[in-house]
Amino acid sequence: MDNDRKHASKVGAKWLKDNKVKVLEWPSQSPDLNPIENLWAELKKHMRARRPTNLTQLHQLCQGEGAKIHPTYCGKLVEGYPKRLTQVKTFKGNATKY
Repeated sequence: MDNDRKHASKVGAKWLKDNKVKVLEWPSQSPDLNPIENLWAELKKHMRARRPTNLTQLHQLCQGEGAKIHPTYCGKLVEGYPKRLTQVKTFKGNATKY
């Protein structure tokens, strides 16, 4: 959840409250707190030179190039999360190096 309105329905909020799930507060749609944004950037970097000409090629190339991204890269993104969180808190929600 990133405080985006589509993730904050009344039903969802009630479920979280009823199940005592603690939700962290952070800026809506903050790429600094969303490691998947870094993964997308890595995939785009791999795709830049390929230049697909149709959706079928795009799909095939995304699958092929995505498979080349090593799982340890994803692990490092997750492991770096505490540093990201600290930086976002330090910069009070403003942009960070991430």
